[in-house]
Amino acid sequence: MWIASTARYAPLATAIAQAMESPCIGLERYAFPDGELYHRLTDNLTGADVALIGGTATDADTLELFDLACGLVHEQVRGLVVIIPYYGYSTMERAVRRGEVVKASTRARLLSAIPPPRGRFEFVFLDLHSEGIPYYLATAASCTHLYAKPLVVEAARRLGGADFVLAATDAGRAKWVESLANDLGVESAFVYKRRSSGHDTALTGVNAEVAGRRVVIYDDMIRTGGSLVQAAQAYRARGASQLYAVATHLVLPPGAKTRLRESGLFERVVGTDSLPQAREQADDFLEVVSLAGLLADYLRGRLLW
Repeated sequence: MWIASTARYAPLATAIAQAMESPCIGLERYAFPDGELYHRLTDNLTGADVALIGGTATDADTLELFDLACGLVHEQVRGLVVIIPYYGYSTMERAVRRGEVVKASTRARLLSAIPPPRGRFEFVFLDLHSEGIPYYLATAASCTHLYAKPLVVEAARRLGGADFVLAATDAGRAKWVESLANDLGVESAFVYKRRSSGHDTALTGVNAEVAGRRVVIYDDMIRTGGSLVQAAQAYRARGASQLYAVATHLVLPPGAKTRLRESGLFERVVGTDSLPQAREQADDFLEVVSLAGLLADYLRGRLLW
């Protein structure tokens, strides 16, 4: 299986290729003076099976993923697996007010326009914020929702030690966290929230005893860190001795990591490299683990086509 990627996902793609002992597709890429991007696939890919890795964190990332997928099919690859470690339009996955544009749907429509290869065609998503996203794709491709559970479990055990509480930021993630806590053999907890006015919410309580114990808070993504800090304050107010955070997607716009560090609440934050900017911000406070092994294991199972 050949490995290809968009520019920003090249480090992850290289790590996957090394784990699988697979070749990376040669790619010429540069920008014209007007900003238009030039791409040229330099290998003969006729009849090849290809895994293409690229997220949709920005519109530019999405368009490059679309262009490369179309180019690969034009080069007559046999099978194509499009791996999207982070689907960046989950926030607008449905309309609440009249006139709102559902970006999760419009971007899925764009990806649905990728022509199918003559063999297997698959989209792979990782820890989607909204699990219904794959149903927006109107395509002959199959869709797989892959979970980063093995990485989350390993990180939680390493941070929590022998006895800890696995916690959620709110009741909305409580069922998933409770299931994960059962697998880990630990207690689960979540905070109660009440909408006070407009978009503001107030924390009203914690459902479990956390006094004197380590608490590992899990959420699928960390954006600005506001909800995470609020939840951590609630657990600390109830006597938690140490607080850690684990998330699959580290969006972390400018200032978010600083906010988490300067809150003084967390010993460490752990996430994956599903977004390229996560690796760029890694340090002694923010630990970033690679998805390469997880994705390589999945792709090995797809070699029997």
